[in-house]
Amino acid sequence: MTLTEELAAWASALRPDDIPDDVLETAKNQILSQFAAIRAGAEHPLGRKVIKAFGEPLQRDPRGSAYVLAGLGSWLHFDDTAYAGHLSNSTVTVPVAYARSQGLDGAGLLTAVVAANECAARVTASTTLGPFRGQSATHTHVTGAVIGRLWGERAPVRQWVDALGLGFGLPPRTVPVGFLGGDAKVFSASTPVQVGLDACAAAAAGFRGSPDIIEHREGFLSRFATTPLPDAVAAGLGTRWHTRTTSFKVHPGGPGMDAAIDCGLEIHREIGSVRARDVAELVVDTSLYTVLVNRQAGAYRQGADSPVSALVFSLGYTLATALLTGQLTWRDFAPEGVSDQERWALADRMVVNLDERMTRDTFRCEVPFGEALRQAGPRGRDWLRAFGARWRGDGQWLVDLVGDPDPPSADFSTARKVTGARVSVRLTDGWEVTRELHMPVGAVGSCDGPAMSRLVREKFLGTGGSSEVADAVAVLEKATPTEVAEVLSAALA
Repeated sequence: MTLTEELAAWASALRPDDIPDDVLETAKNQILSQFAAIRAGAEHPLGRKVIKAFGEPLQRDPRGSAYVLAGLGSWLHFDDTAYAGHLSNSTVTVPVAYARSQGLDGAGLLTAVVAANECAARVTASTTLGPFRGQSATHTHVTGAVIGRLWGERAPVRQWVDALGLGFGLPPRTVPVGFLGGDAKVFSASTPVQVGLDACAAAAAGFRGSPDIIEHREGFLSRFATTPLPDAVAAGLGTRWHTRTTSFKVHPGGPGMDAAIDCGLEIHREIGSVRARDVAELVVDTSLYTVLVNRQAGAYRQGADSPVSALVFSLGYTLATALLTGQLTWRDFAPEGVSDQERWALADRMVVNLDERMTRDTFRCEVPFGEALRQAGPRGRDWLRAFGARWRGDGQWLVDLVGDPDPPSADFSTARKVTGARVSVRLTDGWEVTRELHMPVGAVGSCDGPAMSRLVREKFLGTGGSSEVADAVAVLEKATPTEVAEVLSAALA
């Protein structure tokens, strides 16, 4: 069997009773969290432009609805992450968009989400050691859209294989200046979702796709991975649940920055508003990953005229906002917040240093890179060396620092996302306060199941969502098709 044939056979046969209870709970959290991300995106001026251009979040045409939902939930980086990928922008939004037309009950909706998660995460994992990661890995959503739609349609396996083959024949690629220098990032999930849904329609009409599109010597991996990991695509289907690796965002902001923002919020709670004129020194020690993301975003930062796409990647702006206001919400990326010169003055005081211990921990834990390095084994050293060279020398220092990887995870039951930070503020009056966090609030491994559910509930309520919807999602597996439709309408109205 080819890789797409293995994915299609497994996903099409998945039923609610096949899913472990903890994975099901994570999927419910994932749906509620994505509702919050969509609500926040819809309130932002840029989100309102999305609605003006492409319609309301819930439309009679599920294809149009999926496009809008994917766009609204993605670009503020208020969406969730897993190993590997920002899955929910397709794996939740497509099943949600099609739930009414397909007559899905709650158990069916959850199963479609998990099936899409598992397939999209595996395809994304196979390219993690390459040029596209995180939200720039738009191919995640080609898979998520195909699996998320076809599970509810009970399509024959051959149609799944054809749809994946067609979708990966022309997968979208991101261009950095468009991704960070303008508003094109808004479409980083919508466009590949559209590609996936078009592939489903074409396959249903009889179009044929290449069944070995992923692993062929001139196939997808040959173009999208530096160190291809074809074994990651089908490894442990039904036992190695990628859904377990989901981390939940509790505030907007780009990858690797959450721990620093959490530290900033804690410092604010202790000493109150931190203003630039009172700060003698503001230092952030963090991993190479965060340092490089912040540096790349800095090239597109233009003060109050900065594109939102670059702002969410800016450690200076997001941390300054947390220290100054004690919060970080979608409103802080709207014009009123961005035009606050005090934030920019404080951001300009910030110095970011690379911490080697934090760097080692980030590359050795499962999420976001470690599991890929484990699966690659010795082959991962070249990629790691190239990553390290972006900071200094030939990059061998990073290979030596990280050392030999652990064996791959058997079932992700102990997965962790370690992207730590230490924030130190020294005031002009001599007062100094330092906070350090190993794993961000909401990261996989940072808290137990009930605590994570509370965080997600607070996130949803914080965007104006109702407690009734949150309660309904908590028991979604018991919902009838009519009740599912009512929950979706209430959540996204």
